[in-house]
Amino acid sequence: MKRPSHKAKAIRRVCLVDDHPVVRRGLAQLINQEADLQVCGEADDLPTALALVRRARPDLVLVDITLKGRSGLELIKMLNAEISAPPALVVSMHDETLYAERALRAGARGYVMKEEAPEGLLTAMRKVLDGQVHLSDRMAARVLQQAAGAGARPAASPAERLSDRELEVFRLLGRGRGTRQIAETLNLSVKTVETYRAHLMAKLQLQSAPELIRHAVEWVHAEGG
Repeated sequence: MKRPSHKAKAIRRVCLVDDHPVVRRGLAQLINQEADLQVCGEADDLPTALALVRRARPDLVLVDITLKGRSGLELIKMLNAEISAPPALVVSMHDETLYAERALRAGARGYVMKEEAPEGLLTAMRKVLDGQVHLSDRMAARVLQQAAGAGARPAASPAERLSDRELEVFRLLGRGRGTRQIAETLNLSVKTVETYRAHLMAKLQLQSAPELIRHAVEWVHAEGG
């Protein structure tokens, strides 16, 4: 049963994009009990999500960073390249200190950690639906500090030095993907992936391919996926 809303509002429709069915079910249950919100579709990868958004025309898209194949950041960039794109709110287990600013640069309107309380997520959704940007207090202060010209901030982790695409390749390496598999997943040439691998080794100051793989595996394990 839907809970009564404190304000009489039109029902706003939400698409869920997450590669974990259990997470999508939990989000759907949370959202569908709200009188002013309704889930209108679900997807677990980028192509399915694009088709869903074009068909369903939701008011909001909830996107995880890690999807099957290409990343949620890539999806957000592609959605924002379309006319009348709905706002996107990232809901992810991944550390906001590494991904929140990337998500905003990609075009997202906010970032919420999956550990956030349900009411916090609903508040973030309504803020984004009302045209605002949502970040945690910590991330909002960090973004404002940078915007005020507080100077370059040293990277908290080596991964912060990577571009979005380099980070995507790094993650796939950590998940055991070979160069050809990564090329197919990201729709790149093998030569391009090899170039990204070289950039990764240089930026992370690694001396060999096995060392790169080991660091990638350890990082993915620490990130939880």
